[in-house]
Amino acid sequence: AMNVKGHTLAWHVTSPEWLNNKTSYELSEALRRHIYTTVGHFRDRVDSWDVVNESLAPNGSLACHLFLEKLGPSYIEESFKWARKADPNVLLIYNDNKVEGFGNVNKYSDLYCFNHSKKSNRMFDLVKTLKENGTPIDGVGLQAHFNAAGVQEGRVPSPESVVANIQRYEEIGLQVNISEMDVRVSKLPAGIDKTRAQTDIYRDIVKASYSQKNFQGVTFWGFTDKHTWVSDFYYEDSPLLWNAQYKRKPAYFAVEDAIKAVVELRKMNSTDREEIKFDISSWKTWMVPEPTPSEGEATLDGVSKPDWMLS
Repeated sequence: AMNVKGHTLAWHVTSPEWLNNKTSYELSEALRRHIYTTVGHFRDRVDSWDVVNESLAPNGSLACHLFLEKLGPSYIEESFKWARKADPNVLLIYNDNKVEGFGNVNKYSDLYCFNHSKKSNRMFDLVKTLKENGTPIDGVGLQAHFNAAGVQEGRVPSPESVVANIQRYEEIGLQVNISEMDVRVSKLPAGIDKTRAQTDIYRDIVKASYSQKNFQGVTFWGFTDKHTWVSDFYYEDSPLLWNAQYKRKPAYFAVEDAIKAVVELRKMNSTDREEIKFDISSWKTWMVPEPTPSEGEATLDGVSKPDWMLS
């Protein structure tokens, strides 16, 4: 049997424009009816739902949009409650981007590593508060739209920082999944081995994630480079596991090997898994240096656009 995941119930980016004309009460009723109707229709046929998607701005504050302006922050909690009423058995997930790592955990002192804690911490605090308040939330989705050439907040987090992030969700009783993974490489400088970079990221992030017992699984955001959202929203790239000719790429086989290795890792007890180290020394061959202070540091304060619109 194939497990089906529903995506997504409350996301301001894809909400129809006619909602702008609704009063606060009418908007709340429209959102409630949408969730009841959608989740109810697929009741007992869908295994999990991304209930609320990208409620956080790039700096970790609540993004300013229609739902927040008219309903306040409670729309997040209410959306989960409505989804639970519509299907008592389905897993309910909060999903967001640029929240995959925790801190700058990295065993290689000379490996560029940016501290990803700001937005990641805000998301953790958000879902921790929801859970403490009795909101029916079962897990979180870490989107993992990675750019191998990214710097600062856009840098790919180290596998160890991803492990640290997943572990803290286990401590509060939440499952974790990688929900939208793809790896862009076209912006790497000339002379860099783009295939190696993409293969390293896919292999090491998947292996790190699956090493944790509260990790549910990974969803890739497409399968062939012939059809990818990256080409529509950003630029031409080859971010997926199959190329445009539907041939499996080195990254595909790296993911396959990583999952096989995890089968053995999962036979270990939890203490052993926490001590697992990830040899990512090859990342040094393709990582782009952080900008120098003289080049300036972009600020994300006051920006409510989704991260993927800023990349």
